[in-house]
Amino acid sequence: MRIVCLHTADSNIALFEAAARAAEFEVLELTHVVRADLLAAAEQAGGLTDAIAAQTREVLLALKDNADAVLLNCSTLGPSIDDALAAQAAPVPVLRADAALAQRAVEGGGKVVVLCTVSTTLIPTTNLFAQAAARTAAEVGVQLVSGAWKRFKADDTAGYLSLIAAAADAAYENGADVVVFAQTSMAGAALLVTGAARPLTPPAIALAAAVQAARLAV
Repeated sequence: MRIVCLHTADSNIALFEAAARAAEFEVLELTHVVRADLLAAAEQAGGLTDAIAAQTREVLLALKDNADAVLLNCSTLGPSIDDALAAQAAPVPVLRADAALAQRAVEGGGKVVVLCTVSTTLIPTTNLFAQAAARTAAEVGVQLVSGAWKRFKADDTAGYLSLIAAAADAAYENGADVVVFAQTSMAGAALLVTGAARPLTPPAIALAAAVQAARLAV
């Protein structure tokens, strides 16, 4: 089975590969495509525009050839996946990595705190988790980890992950039942969180959803 992943940061490739190895998926081949320019354009525009969404859809449709499923691994670009794209991509599933994450986060109800590091993802992430929570008893709050994205862009990985872990610990201390890292780049911070619970991160959850969708599409 081949899952093609569209990323907007090179560093996310290793995180997805590690998640695939840990999950021990049988006969799973991951192919990675990185389009950092799409996220950069959205940041420059102050968010996802219709033009950037259309460009993202074109890329996703091109990736469906020779793929069993296509996974969009960027929460800012996530809304680019719509019903029209799904119809064009059929029978190849095209999924948002954060959609499966949202479903998992709210399924048990309780207080869910979703952490983000890039401002352009606040609106799409808030909308996505609100839609997921509408069918559950979960109370969702989305928060930006101030200063973190600046460290990421400066290649200060240790500083980036440290700020995220501190925000997660604070969320647990303030009563969060579930803490979610909305972006794959944040995943490494889960190992630095001192609370008893481990934050939910996209790679393993998204890959499991893509594999399931691919199997159902056969």
